[in-house]
Amino acid sequence: MPFPSRFKHCPNCGAAVDYRIPADDNRERAVCPACASIHYQNPLNVVGTLPVWEADGRVLLCRRAIEPRHGLWTLPAGFMELGETTLEGALRETQEEAGADVEMGPLYTLLNVVRVGQIHLFYRATLRSPDFDPGPESLEARLFAEDEIPWDEIAFKTTRETLRCFFDDRRAGRGFALHSIDIA
Repeated sequence: MPFPSRFKHCPNCGAAVDYRIPADDNRERAVCPACASIHYQNPLNVVGTLPVWEADGRVLLCRRAIEPRHGLWTLPAGFMELGETTLEGALRETQEEAGADVEMGPLYTLLNVVRVGQIHLFYRATLRSPDFDPGPESLEARLFAEDEIPWDEIAFKTTRETLRCFFDDRRAGRGFALHSIDIA
C-alpha cells in the first residue's frame, strides 16, 4: 500500500498536483502540471531521549497532555526542527516536555515507522536531578522502576520497544549498543 499523499496542491503556484513517476526517477512523486515542480515527500524525524536516574536506575516518562494518545505515557520526544541536529532536537524535546536537566548520551534506538512515514531516534540520557517541570504538552513527568512501568498505558510502540531494549540490555549486562527496529 503506498504511503498516503500529503500534497494536493503545489506549494509554489497552487495548482492541483498529479502523482506520477517523473523522467529519470523510479518513484511516484507530486508533480505540478502548471509549473513543472516536483515535490518530494520524505519521512519525518521524531527525536527524544531515554532519561535515566542513575542513583536507582529508574526511567523518566511523561504523561501526554496532547493528542494523539492524550493521557498515556511516553518518553520525552517530538518532531525534529529545521536548523537542529538530532541530538539537539532530542535535548530540546526533553527540556520542553519534562523540564528535565540531562546529560546526553549516545544514540540508543533507531525505529523505522514506515506506515506513517517517520523515523524515531532515542538517545540515552542521564538525569542530573530528579526534579522536573513539565511543559504544556505533558500532564506530568515521573520516574519509574521497571516493575512500575504502566505498560498498558504506553502511548507508542516506539516507546515500548525502546524501554524493552533498555531493560533487556540492563538485565543481560551486555552494555547498551544501538538497536535498529522496524515497527510494523
